Amino acid sequence: MGTFETVLLMLLVADAIALGVLIMLQQGKGADIGAAFGSGSANTLFGSAGSASFLAKVTSWLALGFFAISFGLAYMAKERALTLRDEGMPQIQVQDLPAPAGPVDQSGVPASEAPQPEPEPTELTPPEEPLDSDIPRV
Repeated sequence: MGTFETVLLMLLVADAIALGVLIMLQQGKGADIGAAFGSGSANTLFGSAGSASFLAKVTSWLALGFFAISFGLAYMAKERALTLRDEGMPQIQVQDLPAPAGPVDQSGVPASEAPQPEPEPTELTPPEEPLDSDIPRV
């Protein structure tokens, strides 16, 4: 892994952690209703509009950065895979073998040297066993 990839990966992790923290800091849509009836405290740290617009903007920029860094890492991984594919596999030189004299089976052994299978019986049922057609029907 190159130095630039390591830097991008560290930025991606930091961005993901910051994004998670910012999402947890934001209030839900129903939190404003509770503050309107006096049960919550007003947000005055970020101004009269509250922290909603500031945190939403920072969250959107961090999300955009997360996707940009992810695409950059994916592109670098694709380029590294292409260079590995271009190197290829080492090729082995195979010597030409003389052709066998007779017919050859699937394993490449001449038919004269291959073990011959035993002939299969032609009858499916031995004569001493009754066939279904021999059983009388009631």
